[in-house]
Amino acid sequence: MKTLADVSAFQEYWIDACQRFVLSLDVLRERGNNFVEHSRKEVQHVLNFPAEVIRDGRTLQRPVNYALVRIIPPDGIKIDPAKAPFIVVDPRGGHGPGIGGMKRESQIGMALEAGHPCYFIGFLSKPMPGQTIEDVCRAEAIFVEDVAARHLDAECKPIVIGNCQAGWQTAIMAALNPGKTGPIMLVGAPLSYWAGVRGKNPMRYSGGLLGGTMLTALTSDLGNGIFDGANLVANFESLNPANTYWGKQYSVYSKVDTERERFLEFETWWGSPTLLGAEEIQWITDNLFVGNRLAVGQIHTSDGTRIDLRNITAPIIVFCSWGDNITPPQQALDWILDLYDDDRELLASGQTIVYTLHQSIGHLGIFVSGKVARKETGELVSCMELIDALPPGLFEAVITEVDADTANPDLVHGKYLFSLELRSLADIRALGENSAEDDARFAAAARLSDTNRELYRATLGPFVRMAANETTAEALRMMHPNRMRFAAFSDQNPFMQPVKALAEAARAARQPVSEDNPLLAMEQAMSGWITSYLRAYGDLRDQISEAVFLNTYGSPWLQALVGLGVGQPTQHRIERDLVREANVVRMQSELEHRFDVGSVEEGALRALIYIRLPEGRIDERGFAALKLIRDSRPPEKRVRLARFREMVREQYLLVRLNEERAVETLPKLLGTDSAMRKAALEALHRVLDAPGDLSAEGKRRLARIEVLFEVRPEKSRKTELSNA
Repeated sequence: MKTLADVSAFQEYWIDACQRFVLSLDVLRERGNNFVEHSRKEVQHVLNFPAEVIRDGRTLQRPVNYALVRIIPPDGIKIDPAKAPFIVVDPRGGHGPGIGGMKRESQIGMALEAGHPCYFIGFLSKPMPGQTIEDVCRAEAIFVEDVAARHLDAECKPIVIGNCQAGWQTAIMAALNPGKTGPIMLVGAPLSYWAGVRGKNPMRYSGGLLGGTMLTALTSDLGNGIFDGANLVANFESLNPANTYWGKQYSVYSKVDTERERFLEFETWWGSPTLLGAEEIQWITDNLFVGNRLAVGQIHTSDGTRIDLRNITAPIIVFCSWGDNITPPQQALDWILDLYDDDRELLASGQTIVYTLHQSIGHLGIFVSGKVARKETGELVSCMELIDALPPGLFEAVITEVDADTANPDLVHGKYLFSLELRSLADIRALGENSAEDDARFAAAARLSDTNRELYRATLGPFVRMAANETTAEALRMMHPNRMRFAAFSDQNPFMQPVKALAEAARAARQPVSEDNPLLAMEQAMSGWITSYLRAYGDLRDQISEAVFLNTYGSPWLQALVGLGVGQPTQHRIERDLVREANVVRMQSELEHRFDVGSVEEGALRALIYIRLPEGRIDERGFAALKLIRDSRPPEKRVRLARFREMVREQYLLVRLNEERAVETLPKLLGTDSAMRKAALEALHRVLDAPGDLSAEGKRRLARIEVLFEVRPEKSRKTELSNA
């Protein structure tokens, strides 16, 4: 055990520290060179899969800087043409494209591994002149049509994964084009921007603290009609000063022998800011970040169509995390509360929503973490057919490891069991929601933002636009700190010229310090103190920001000044839609005549739903058993997934509408063919047995159903004899 008095300990540490410093400097040099090289590319992506361009968005009638590419499966990957194609849409929130397929264990990688054809929607670094968010959403819809046309034999329509900003973009596309997609998966995507919990989600206060979106307009004008995505990156980095100003750099320095490759891979994406058009970023900040108008149906397209998320007909999967300080669970899920008053309304709408909550992963980890890709993403991908066949309602996806107590593990895909548990709006409210007073504060901030923006446009804006040109705009972009800190360490800097040779010498003579060196322990302790200090600074800053926001925008004087009178409703919720309500009434009326209509297959499904309903839980084993039964039938007699989905939805709604009537009319669906009834009951038992033993209520319901089938299984007779 070395001590501080040991001269060799000091010498050992000094050599190692100097070598680590030089090697860390060389890593920064490589990062700078990667930045310079990456900046020269027309498409600055980090996609790690070969691909071919299917459609260039610049050729559309309303051109955009997006493109659809087909991912070419790597060697050893077999694609099943009957499986639904996946489309991964990357976020254009300041960084370049490719994050959804940056490595083998990614969203694209998991989809390919499961045998699905895979496509990717990426973008170029510069927007097309006049490009709008509406244009981008229209282009995405065209891309989805292109993919669907290439896979007409697939069991399901294209499944779309939208990461972060691409999540709300995909939701808008699906709302404007109902029925065009299969399930849509929104990963770390904010849809309810005011939502959050006091003391935990400071980013939602930023718009109000900056006076609204006036600064967005000013920045775009200085950029000659272009908004620099480096500003968005800077906003993200400001959330965690401990990691931004110390942790990331110290991680490289302390583990320079092993950290280099991972650091450079991630920083290549992180350090390639993209550009957005002034129209796009202004729309985003006005309508989403500050205005929060998406979930409440206050956004209209250029032709007057209201964007209503209730129009989405495909299942919606929301993947969020408690460790995400950019899109916390409330911002990812509270839009559901904006759309629906109660569970009955959600059910009547016919919408299926599945959410899953990670306990700790951060915002970027949802997209890039290999562990997340292997577990959560992999399970969601492999069970997408189950999700697509779900009835209307709200479900939470629960993923657990398969162990010795798991029944029928042969019906489980991989080492995780995927389950769906029925939830209610009360479960979403329990995650945390704003009070009416807090909603009034955010509404006041949004109104003040609109006033400040228009004041800027009427006064200072014209002069800024006259002074700006492409030369000054490009100079401002190059001088942005989020670019300068990369370029300054590249070989373009003459002071970095000796670093490469010094690093090679350090590697040749590398002498890592021993783990028991007391000076190394002091270094690590010092790093811990610095991290703690920066965290404390960040927490204090966030507390002050929250207090300033709440007190400023909670002022009755300010609220009155922006037009929020005393007693005026402040509930932020979507308006009633009389046409929608009339359609719901019509559908319920039609259902009233469907109780005694259907085939023996539909009867068996109704029985299954009735028996399982009290448990409020579905898992992949039951669906796997259903698929085995389906696959055992001749191809011409198999029920297609689309038809199966319709059957499940109708039978579920019938059972929920009137449980007793659904059971009493069941014999009319089963027919008079005893052989078919017996086969249906045997299939029902196989599916019921797949997840393990039934609950007491489930067994009671099964006994009632067996009587209706008029087939007494052998095991039922044995049970009666034993009871006698």
